[in-house]
Amino acid sequence: MERIVKEVLSLARTALVEPEAKEILRLSSVPVPRFLVAKDVVEALDAADKIGYPLVLKLVSPDLAHKSEVGGVALGIKNRAELEQRWSEMILTVADEMPTALIEGFLIEEMVPRGVEVIVGAVRDPQFGPVVMFGMGGVSVELMKDVSYRLAPLTREEAFEMMGEVKGFPMLTGFRGGTVKDLGAIADVIMKVAGIIEKVDGLKELEINPLVVHERGAVAVDARGVLG
Repeated sequence: MERIVKEVLSLARTALVEPEAKEILRLSSVPVPRFLVAKDVVEALDAADKIGYPLVLKLVSPDLAHKSEVGGVALGIKNRAELEQRWSEMILTVADEMPTALIEGFLIEEMVPRGVEVIVGAVRDPQFGPVVMFGMGGVSVELMKDVSYRLAPLTREEAFEMMGEVKGFPMLTGFRGGTVKDLGAIADVIMKVAGIIEKVDGLKELEINPLVVHERGAVAVDARGVLG
């Protein structure tokens, strides 16, 4: 993990691109989708054959924090022909929306089944030190600000307390006939993210949004990191 941070800093970048953030998570045993990075459409097709369909195509760029807003995410791609089509559309859209963005490659990633989306993050605060955050994920975190915080290190009991403090918690416990989600898996991720922000020098922020939670398990579908 420290090697990834040092390599990014050596490139004079202050942010991790998604594959780098996910590699840090993977090294900490946080579940992430299978993924490969491709430089061109030939590599993308080869990566897709290895991962299997359906899959997700994402832009890899340090200049695009919110890829979906500029057409940098394509979901549910079913075959090679559709991958080639979505690839072309993505390049044209991004060239029009963000012509100066640096494109480092494209992420080819397995499609994760739907579940409840939550956010888990951590920041190295100059006054309080490492702080961990939990909330309901996706765009709702920006709209509702439904989050809770704890100082790291924290106990597993505190991780469960964080979940119970957000207004959207019933979404995880069978609201309106839904299934009960794997709260233990969320607690594991909260504690692992807390551990990462504590021990990785140079990492200022780390965020998983969304962490998709199922009846069994949870997967970090998107991640970002800030160095400082």
